[in-house]
Amino acid sequence: MEAARATVAGAVDRDAVVSRARDLGVLGWVRVDDDGVSRVHAEGGDDAVAALVASLGDAATVERVKVEGHEQFAIRGVPHGTFVLSEHQASTRHFDLRLEVDGVMKSWALPKGPSLDPGVKRLAVEVPDHAVGGDREGPDRIIWDQGVYEQGGRVPWPEAITRGHAVFVLHGEKLRGGFALQRTPRGWLFVKRKDEHARPGSDIVAEQPGSVLSR
Repeated sequence: MEAARATVAGAVDRDAVVSRARDLGVLGWVRVDDDGVSRVHAEGGDDAVAALVASLGDAATVERVKVEGHEQFAIRGVPHGTFVLSEHQASTRHFDLRLEVDGVMKSWALPKGPSLDPGVKRLAVEVPDHAVGGDREGPDRIIWDQGVYEQGGRVPWPEAITRGHAVFVLHGEKLRGGFALQRTPRGWLFVKRKDEHARPGSDIVAEQPGSVLSR
């Protein structure tokens, strides 16, 4: 398995890149940033990755990178909703993760909070849905992080949650990059995926304990 990251100074046809990647059996993603620069992350056999990169033209700048372990080739940079991660300092300290899905906030309680270490698997207890926009700070509750997210994985949402394996990309102030919620016989797990935002050995909760609203 090889991985390469290509940068193109200009917008590419994202649908065409996705189609070509899937024909070649290449995994990864394509993204067009706000500054117009396109980035393509490709994983697969050396010949297949080289063929996809070659299809981007001579203007592409290519570098070898680490394999991130993607499940499909997808378009990034298209938000599918908001996310909120709040911290409760009640009788038992815990965090609440909420993802906007089909007009409600799907919710999980994280007793130990999130992690940016892909080797750390955090318990996530599914709790009832909440209303969109209903998250507020209070005497024992802060908004620890918030932003938008992109859906990922092979299975469309909300079916992915129903099946018990939901992959997504967070764009928050503290949490960024790929994450997954995986249901197991003992409950859900919240896991950071291996990408450029992963930080093995880190403790993001201890390093950045404050609110993103009140600081």
